[in-house]
Amino acid sequence: MNETTPILALRGICKSFGAVHANRDVDLTLHKGDILGLLGENGAGKTTLMNILFGTYAADAGRIEVDGTPVTIDDSAAAIDCGIGMVHQHFHLVPSHNVIENLMVGQKGKYGLLDRAGAEARLAKIAEEYDLKLAPNALVGGLTVGEQQRLEIIKALFRGARILILDEPTAVLTPQETEGLFKAMRALTERGLGVIFISHKLFEVREITNRMMIMRQGAVTATLDNTPELTDRQLGELMCGHELTPPEKPAVEVGRVLLRLSNITAGGTPERPVLKDVSLEVRAGEILGLAGVSGNGQSQLAEVISGVLPPHGGQIEIDGEVLDRPSVKAVKARGIGRVPEDRMGTGLVTTLPLSDSMVLPRIDQPPFSRYGLVNRAAIRDFVKEQVERFQIKTAGVDVRTGTLSGGNLQKVLLARELAWDPLVLLVAQPTRGIDVGAGEFVHRQFLDLRARGRGLLVISEDLEELFTLSDRIAVIFEGRIMGIVPAAEATAQNVGLLMAGFQEDAA
Repeated sequence: MNETTPILALRGICKSFGAVHANRDVDLTLHKGDILGLLGENGAGKTTLMNILFGTYAADAGRIEVDGTPVTIDDSAAAIDCGIGMVHQHFHLVPSHNVIENLMVGQKGKYGLLDRAGAEARLAKIAEEYDLKLAPNALVGGLTVGEQQRLEIIKALFRGARILILDEPTAVLTPQETEGLFKAMRALTERGLGVIFISHKLFEVREITNRMMIMRQGAVTATLDNTPELTDRQLGELMCGHELTPPEKPAVEVGRVLLRLSNITAGGTPERPVLKDVSLEVRAGEILGLAGVSGNGQSQLAEVISGVLPPHGGQIEIDGEVLDRPSVKAVKARGIGRVPEDRMGTGLVTTLPLSDSMVLPRIDQPPFSRYGLVNRAAIRDFVKEQVERFQIKTAGVDVRTGTLSGGNLQKVLLARELAWDPLVLLVAQPTRGIDVGAGEFVHRQFLDLRARGRGLLVISEDLEELFTLSDRIAVIFEGRIMGIVPAAEATAQNVGLLMAGFQEDAA
């Protein structure tokens, strides 16, 4: 191999699923020391391409070369043998085991025996070479999210990766943890590794990559060097193929309290609750953002507000009325709409037709049913109207819900909730994993709701999103509200410190 030979090359990759062309004659090259940003809208073909590279799918045509030599990758083990490692957005770790045990899973031992000493020596060498330090005996369940991600990168290096795929790696990190990740990425490339970085956070892509490849409708539309002249707007328009117009956030007069939580404790046990004495208010014409690292009580808070999780103590008040017995039915009847974090788990039934998924929560109500009989014509009319209004890309209202892209699934959930004009909309991770065009559409719906005097509680781990949308930002850490910051005073530094539990430093 000479110096100009790429460490990785994909040549003419094609992949179809029925009539859908997921990849169309795709070329990709990665050199030693590269951090290549892979960008594209939802459904552009990025995930399919990486699944082919990591052995999950077989390409219909094309070839893969590593160090200039054609290779066959028909499963993840073959990818690992070729020096390819992938860090997924959702970690593949065993929380009840410690760091060294997670690294040894699936590894061949010495003379048929586990080689713990050898594994610890390799861990120490990785820590020395790449500044990726973790205690071998630390329980994975007790690590922070940033440390768990570090372990995933160490695991790839432990298995000999020279090519690293990072899929939405900053989605659940604080700003400080993101800085640590970027430091580690630079250390990796300084030692000759190549990194493919997939992210919808365009400002991060511009910060960390040296080259970018943009895909649209399964094909490569641009490959360009990262230059200071590139803006997020320009990248977004290259991804979408049309001009983007970010929604304006006009001044709105804030009105009465629509949702009030007073001293809520919930989750876990009454003696050791997840939520600890949480008090919040959402007012008419206001977007209250909730920031926090994943796993600090956001899910439990959303479940309490939506009536899924009964609180141990405290009080919930909706538009001046105290709920004596909060329940899903009672909360919904008083005008609380919810877009859950898990679109494909708790949000929608992916095996059902789209028409059923969009009306399921209200299928027992007119006009969808009467006297116990389902009105299919009314359901189809409603769903067709929402598909058109929200520009949902689908082959029809009878397609299986799970076939839609992430951005379109998010539009389905929004359409379903907004059709009933909620008094307060509770939405979790509204743009996680969706492209800039779909994200702007979602944000526009929120701002329209705010302008009409409704209230929104937006739970997000994307600080840029919260800074853009929110009027105030509350920060949660280990089940407690650490502080509430006016949006005009919020910075990545002070909010990031609150997210990490440093209340006094943030102040």
